[in-house]
Amino acid sequence: MLIERLGSVVETLHLHSFALSVYQRVGALNIRSYLRNRGFREAPDGLAIPPAWMLMAVAGSAEAGAFLDGGRKAAQSIRDILRRNGSQMEDLGAILDFGCGCGRVLRFWKELRRTEIHGADYNARLAQWCRNNIPFVRVGSNELMPPVAYPDAMFGLIYALSVFTHLPEHVQMAWMSEFRRILPSGGLLLLSLHGAHYLPRLHEAERRRFLDGQAVTRHSRSAGMNLCCAFHPEDWVRKKLAMDFEVVDFVPEGALGNPRQDLWLFRRKPGVLPRTYLPLH
Repeated sequence: MLIERLGSVVETLHLHSFALSVYQRVGALNIRSYLRNRGFREAPDGLAIPPAWMLMAVAGSAEAGAFLDGGRKAAQSIRDILRRNGSQMEDLGAILDFGCGCGRVLRFWKELRRTEIHGADYNARLAQWCRNNIPFVRVGSNELMPPVAYPDAMFGLIYALSVFTHLPEHVQMAWMSEFRRILPSGGLLLLSLHGAHYLPRLHEAERRRFLDGQAVTRHSRSAGMNLCCAFHPEDWVRKKLAMDFEVVDFVPEGALGNPRQDLWLFRRKPGVLPRTYLPLH
């Protein structure tokens, strides 16, 4: 396919960042999005709307309305799966939005007065926008690979929406190890992943690999960017990605606001020490 060929050229010429920037800027020039965004100088929550190129980066659309609606749905899906499994956001202590972007979901925790809310993102410009515009959140930046500066067992909940969908397998495993470190025993981890719904998008060899229970990654050299795309069979998630986590809940295509992605809720098993991970070379 043409898109796949272009992706390979971008990787070969090491133009990942440049190509992504061009895509975001061109998408932000969409006149229809501009006209629709005129009514969104400020969102109903009183917080600023990110610039159009940031909307493109995190939501794939430069329209403010779609950005806010997707974030609202994602926040609600987090609340729903927690409630269904006997937990409430308000009772979990500190929470971390890992891969927070420009606050698409973070902004919906404004009412959690007793909760310490943190965000982190690989893109330093997105993280800085959150620091400047979402005052009730503490936001930091992270590298592609762990560690992060948070102390052990800091968070009662970590969620990462459409983050592992853009990381190669060994990077995903490294972050699972780091999440175990910064979660206490019994702490919760929520992920959205590309599951069986995405089978038609895979090439024949990729489809065979997926159906054989193996994870599939495209353009791994573009890890952390949208060009890199990872797909996750249910069996692989349960047997490998979960590792020392208990699978609490699995909702196929249940990640509202991240359409058609699967929603997974894990609990850190007690007494489990973090495993080591291999650095990225």
